[in-house]
Amino acid sequence: MDRLSDCEITKRLENLQGWSLQDEKWIVKKYRFKEYLDGIEFVRNIAHISEDIQHHPMISIDYKLVTVKLSSWQAKGLTELDFKLAADYDRSYE
Repeated sequence: MDRLSDCEITKRLENLQGWSLQDEKWIVKKYRFKEYLDGIEFVRNIAHISEDIQHHPMISIDYKLVTVKLSSWQAKGLTELDFKLAADYDRSYE
């Protein structure tokens, strides 16, 4: 997939709630959970989503807070796939 332009990234971020641009090459979101194991289950769910399409996020678990970072290494930046996964992760969180 081709890397998105800054303008395209800005437009796509407007359609995602809670995601932000970091270092001009990542989109990042923090998900909060009431229980620790709920966060762990969420990570399991997004791991399966990611594995199915072979595009994997950076994931950090800090007790009840899960931080997810997406970027496309081969494109050296953000692609449409990163934004598709972000939307899929948000649906999984709901």
